[in-house]
Amino acid sequence: MPLNIDWQQILLHWMNLAILTGGLYFLLFKPVKQFMEKRDAYYRERDEEAAGKLAEAERIKAEYQAKLDAADEEIRQSRAKAQQAVQQSAEEQLSRVQTQAQQILTHARAEAEHDREEILRSSQRELRKLASEATKRLALERDPFDQFLDLAEEGVKHEER
Repeated sequence: MPLNIDWQQILLHWMNLAILTGGLYFLLFKPVKQFMEKRDAYYRERDEEAAGKLAEAERIKAEYQAKLDAADEEIRQSRAKAQQAVQQSAEEQLSRVQTQAQQILTHARAEAEHDREEILRSSQRELRKLASEATKRLALERDPFDQFLDLAEEGVKHEER
């Protein structure tokens, strides 16, 4: 052997390598590969589960959003009805108040007219009474001209003394 190569040693090393590779394949590679496949399947399953739950959550969210929108619309309609009822009530109250005010004003005018007429009648009675009394006094008393003459006579008598 010129290069000092022992073919028998090389073959033995090759066989050792093949046995070691086969043994390691069966002892390490195959279990690691199975473990990796199980892990991959587990994570794929979890991913599918999460996607399913996400889809379910999206569906539930859409349902609740629809219910919320319906509730908002119902609230808006209720608010509009309530506002309309309040406005109508306010208008009715305003109408009643205006009617009452008109009645009070009419009543006050009628009462004022009645009081005015009563005061007028009262003052006319008073004037008649005063005129009657003045007439009676004038009729009972002497004539003013006679009074003047009497005073004049008294004045003359008084001067003579």
